Amino acid sequence: MVENKKIGVLITNLGSPDAPTKKALRRYLKEFLSDKRVVQPVVGRLVWWLILNVIILNTRAKKSAKLYQAIWNKFGQGAPLVDMSKKQLQALREKFQGSSCELALAMRYGSPSIDDGINELLEKKLDKIIVFPLYPQYSRTTTESTFDEIHALEKTNSNVPKIKFIKDYHDNPLYIQALKESVLAHQKIHGKPQKLIISFHGIPQIYVKQGDIYPQQCQNTAKLLVQSLELSAADYLICYQSIFGKLEWIKPYLDKTLKSLPAQGIKNVQVICPGFAADCLETLEEIEHENKEYFLQSGGEKYSYIPALNDSNAHIECLSQIILNSINKPQ
Repeated sequence: MVENKKIGVLITNLGSPDAPTKKALRRYLKEFLSDKRVVQPVVGRLVWWLILNVIILNTRAKKSAKLYQAIWNKFGQGAPLVDMSKKQLQALREKFQGSSCELALAMRYGSPSIDDGINELLEKKLDKIIVFPLYPQYSRTTTESTFDEIHALEKTNSNVPKIKFIKDYHDNPLYIQALKESVLAHQKIHGKPQKLIISFHGIPQIYVKQGDIYPQQCQNTAKLLVQSLELSAADYLICYQSIFGKLEWIKPYLDKTLKSLPAQGIKNVQVICPGFAADCLETLEEIEHENKEYFLQSGGEKYSYIPALNDSNAHIECLSQIILNSINKPQ
């Protein structure tokens, strides 16, 4: 039950470029890779600025634009992550219809921006705002970066009411149940694999040494999912994908693991990525296609990706209950 005060909920995610073009990707990647939470360069900020603007934004933007073109309009119109996030927002609004809870959507990078989302809620004359980043596992590179942006807005806008943050939901029972249901539904169609690979987005190892608790939460999510599915140690693997740059990242790496499995007699795998609330470029291109090719070219025979929870009924119920718990939980 929602309390009598008017509550605003800002649902956030990472974001996407406004168009699958080099120009739009340059703008998006510049904002993303300029975030000090995301990139902590070992070469110094000035040198990194030169590398980013002279090399990366010219080479990576062109390549990424082609990848986005392949998945653009996958779920409707525009970038899949933003489009699916809008569908999630609409489903949650239906859940809270008739209550004193107002919901808005924002992306950390790109549009709609955090500023846009907060301003949309401020028009509702709210008593409190809850910020809910759809990152199940907390990381300084994602969750805390969103909080940074909110805190910066608070300093420049005196009209912002009291703000409460949902830090993570990596071990939420409804979240684990939704993941379990998605695995079972997929396996009802595709059968059971020799290995279920539970893969998360990686972060540099140095970030972990500096205290980022992300890997622990990833491991805990995987542990709870494995327990719910009643899998043995031989039935699954935990990996990390999306390695970028020359730093050492948390291991094992997904691509190297997939290349090595066929030689071990593992030729049928399924991959699930519990760190993503909605499918995006990373899951639809890197996981579903690029890594599939690595596996098949190395001698694998059957590979399938288990989609993100997206706007499934179980996922929307999970997210709505997390919001309700945050609303009703005493400060």
